[in-house]
Amino acid sequence: MTKAAAIYTRISDDRNGTHLGIDRQRQDCEQLAQRLQWPIAGYYEDNDLSAYSGKPRPEYRRLLDDVREERIDAILAWHPDRLYRSPRDLEELIDLAEARGAQLQTVTAGTLDLTTPTGRAVARTVGAWGRFESEHKAERIRRQQAQLALTGRPSGGGYRPFGYEADQVTVNAQEAAVVREMKDRILAGDSLRSLANDLNTRGCLTPTGREWYPSVIRDLLLRPRYSGQREYRGEVVAQAIWAPIISPSETARLTALLRDPRRRTNRAPRRYLLAGGLLRCSMCERPLVARPRADGVRRYVCARGPGHPGCGRIFVVATHIEPFISDAVLHRLSSPQLATALASHGDDPATTHAMRDINDDQALLEELAASLGRKEIGLREWQSARAPITERLTHKRALLTGQTKSRAVDDLLASPGGIRAAYENLTLSQQHAVIAAVLNYATVGPAVRGRNRFDPSRVSPEWRV
Repeated sequence: MTKAAAIYTRISDDRNGTHLGIDRQRQDCEQLAQRLQWPIAGYYEDNDLSAYSGKPRPEYRRLLDDVREERIDAILAWHPDRLYRSPRDLEELIDLAEARGAQLQTVTAGTLDLTTPTGRAVARTVGAWGRFESEHKAERIRRQQAQLALTGRPSGGGYRPFGYEADQVTVNAQEAAVVREMKDRILAGDSLRSLANDLNTRGCLTPTGREWYPSVIRDLLLRPRYSGQREYRGEVVAQAIWAPIISPSETARLTALLRDPRRRTNRAPRRYLLAGGLLRCSMCERPLVARPRADGVRRYVCARGPGHPGCGRIFVVATHIEPFISDAVLHRLSSPQLATALASHGDDPATTHAMRDINDDQALLEELAASLGRKEIGLREWQSARAPITERLTHKRALLTGQTKSRAVDDLLASPGGIRAAYENLTLSQQHAVIAAVLNYATVGPAVRGRNRFDPSRVSPEWRV
């Protein structure tokens, strides 16, 4: 005699969050419970979770625990495949039913008596066909997604990408302008964290209505879709049917910059303009580090102690040396000869050649993917041909990393309002990028006793250009 029955409901895909499939299952199970005169002791619901995927189903685990603890002695489900779609899940359920004598009833397949050989054989047969259906469906979906990718079409699933409308093809002009701003600021030396903070302050949100995080912006700027390229499983396989928001060369520069292994990704928002090796101690030649005084005054010091092998004899107040270095850099940039040389840096033959090679290799990858899709070559041939191409791409993109640093200076020189006015409007990260593009480092000497004012003679710059 059943004392406590549980209703288990599950649906694999509920993108709209309407629970309609779950509600229909529950209503049918409740009607079955009334006919069987089984008292319902609890409801267990896993919404938008696939049993085939192998992802944890919290409510299903809770249901099994309650059966194991004998709080539940019967289970109601709409169909057996709501409970299990893998032999592993079924065998666990069989062991539990045998040990506790739990009864199973389904709306569409009737009784599942897992305590008898016949019942177990039926359950295993139903499970095998359910598994076949899941695998066959997954294969159809993979083939469909591959075909869409090779023809440059969107997948049609998931949330709409920022910068495009719900059809994933039509450009959203307002958001596209933000994407271009992201691209310009990162190439100009701004940090991902600074950019995220600024967008959130302005009330600019993601397509899901959430705030921006540095990792989200990074992933967006690395996506080939924004330069009109269709990506599939991490590789560009075709030209997309939608209009690009930025150029392929800009995507290549962003990739080189954001995937540079030397780039720090866990730093806090910049507070010190010259931190990161731009200042050195004249006594021991160690980089000065940012370290405020006890009263909060910002300083650069030659740190001595655990993890800091400096001499501890040099320090300088940040509010003194930062404007001095900035003025020196701006003065140097104001030189007509230097400005001309830097402005033409983007036309460097090596950079132009690297960009051409990247575009050529990217086109080769697209041709290879198309040949695989047409079954002109096999998977092993595709993998063998792809390996040296991707290796060349990695090498060429690395060459562009240094070029991205000059973008900060290029934009500054092109500003119609003058270099100094444009520099003052930059963020601290962008100002740092400008300085780092011109100055290799500046050596700071000891202060003169009794002299309270900042002494410019303490500073000896080593110019990069």
